Amino acid sequence: MHKCIAVVGMSGSGKSVVTDYLEQNHWKKLYFGGITYKLMEEQGIERTPDGKSEKEFREKLRKEHGPECYAKFLDPEIQKALKNNDVVLDGLYSWYEYKYLIERYPQLKLVCIVVDKEVRYQRVAERPDRPFDREAIEYRDLSEIENLYKGGPIAFADYYIFNNRSKEDEIERLKEILEDIGE
Repeated sequence: MHKCIAVVGMSGSGKSVVTDYLEQNHWKKLYFGGITYKLMEEQGIERTPDGKSEKEFREKLRKEHGPECYAKFLDPEIQKALKNNDVVLDGLYSWYEYKYLIERYPQLKLVCIVVDKEVRYQRVAERPDRPFDREAIEYRDLSEIENLYKGGPIAFADYYIFNNRSKEDEIERLKEILEDIGE
């Protein structure tokens, strides 16, 4: 049976470092956010630089299709990918998505990336793609916690990577986790 990992954590924690590493090491990466972009394009909705159009679209999808809708939309791709690959899920946000997926994929492991808030906020402010100032990232954090129930998968993770230091330290911890799950 192929392995399935969902990488969770707050914005700027370093999730993409982990998912990119796994993808470079022959894991199939499936991105929840890609669903938003694909459906927005199909409906002729433009993405705005501030991310507002995506946020509104995500909220609309969840209202119309339920809070676990992203997991449902991605489920056929997960099934297909797991036939031949280990799979890493990038962008699982909500407790509802996790509950939906764990029922279908008992091998699913949650790996949470954790960073001190001030370090994370500084990283988000300095990142080249979609930087946020402190007010914007605090608003986003609270919105994700209160509206998406993002805290559930973070609190319930099988493994944690404490990422206050370097990318190399983050990857070393990931390698320990992979060894533990039988990579």
